[in-house]
Amino acid sequence: MQPSAVPELAHTHARPIHWVATATALAGVVALSSVLGPDAATAAPTPGPQTRSAPAQLAPPDPAAVEFPLQCGPVKRVVRKQASGDLDGDGRPETVAVVRCDAPMGTPPDGVYVVTRAAGSAEPRVVATLVDPGDRTNVDDFAVRDGEVRAGLLGYSSADVPSCCPDVRESVKWRWTDGAFVRSAPSTAKSV
Repeated sequence: MQPSAVPELAHTHARPIHWVATATALAGVVALSSVLGPDAATAAPTPGPQTRSAPAQLAPPDPAAVEFPLQCGPVKRVVRKQASGDLDGDGRPETVAVVRCDAPMGTPPDGVYVVTRAAGSAEPRVVATLVDPGDRTNVDDFAVRDGEVRAGLLGYSSADVPSCCPDVRESVKWRWTDGAFVRSAPSTAKSV
């Protein structure tokens, strides 16, 4: 006995009209759901006696928005390191930035600058130079901690020492005292 042939069913062959009907039905469902969807939530918690707004945290000034007193010629200035903290006790943070010229060769000297914002002003500005690039120094370790700026400075014992190879290391601190940044008495400089 031979198996009987099953008649071909019409719904097993998808024709273009079937796809158009399916797409139209799906579009109708999506459109209807957006019209009949839930309303936007409008409830807000009512503040109770225990709810207080916290004082706004002031953001430290951004050194990228400052023009540093550093002449770099055709190359740009680079902020190598930065740290923030309230150095003068006024409740507003200052940013201390280690900046140098982005020279393609050698080790250009660093400058260390204090950047702040005046009360009521959005524009940051340089208010102090802690390390002048003209001193031919590079900054090694660097931090702002407990109202002090701390840095390890790499320098040279004489003008004959090549710029690539600083041979003197000194640890220094600056603290805001009587309206100025005062550098701590230098520790005994050590050869590197």
